[in-house]
Amino acid sequence: MSEGRSPGDSPKSWLSRLTQAISGEPQSREALADMIHSAGDRGLLDPDALRIIVATLQVSELQVREIMVPRAQMVALRADMEPRDFLPMMLESAHSRFPVLGEDNNDEVIGILFAKDLLKLIRDEKAERFTLKDFLRPAFFVPESTHLDRLIKEFRAKKNHMAIVLNEYGGIAGLVTLEDALEQIVGEIDDEHDFEDDEDTLVREISPGEFVVKAITPIADFNEHLGSRFSNDDYETIGGIVMNAFERLPERDEQIQVDQWLFTVLAADRRAIRLLKVEKKN
Repeated sequence: MSEGRSPGDSPKSWLSRLTQAISGEPQSREALADMIHSAGDRGLLDPDALRIIVATLQVSELQVREIMVPRAQMVALRADMEPRDFLPMMLESAHSRFPVLGEDNNDEVIGILFAKDLLKLIRDEKAERFTLKDFLRPAFFVPESTHLDRLIKEFRAKKNHMAIVLNEYGGIAGLVTLEDALEQIVGEIDDEHDFEDDEDTLVREISPGEFVVKAITPIADFNEHLGSRFSNDDYETIGGIVMNAFERLPERDEQIQVDQWLFTVLAADRRAIRLLKVEKKN
């Protein structure tokens, strides 16, 4: 039977419990943090909610320079590059957005290239006349001293996901993404494709008691990693167990509980499940 989030796990629920736990008005950020930790110690907040609330309070104290990708580690293109030169870089990095530097000034970002915008080249008979500048979108710049709460607001207002970080002299210090900022609140956001491309790993623990598992993982390996006792009499992989429980091909984000294990579909196509998140339930 498919399982969803229980009513007790809703944001309204833990927010109500937190409100009830706080008596009096805190006079400082530190006092508020102490009250929140106290509510967690008394079981009024589950650990995930406590971590997110505390991280949200801390975000306003962090600056972009503390989380940015330094310039030396940026994957950037030059405006005069040909597809044969930059496409291998794009494929290897697997990023979706790339800063583009000026032809004569490597300290000037003239725009952002979206990888998806290059798809039109597939059916463009004039691709040999390609000019990178024709595909650029405007770049968004922020000082490295910008606080993260301000940065997130700017990302939302400008509907942007990447910003070029400038130092005090106006030079390029690095870049920062919306994902980088949100990870400071919710924790690391794993890219499922990074895990899928790792041929040597079938099971990865992403937090205590929470795993990302490839659907092709043999049941014996799954049992060994997670301490489960699934039988391999009828199916060879954990994906087969999950598919049988659904009795159909599930879609992304669908959940189902089998015995003590809650499975969430992270990736699937028209033929098979590819990636699962697994949590043990009491």
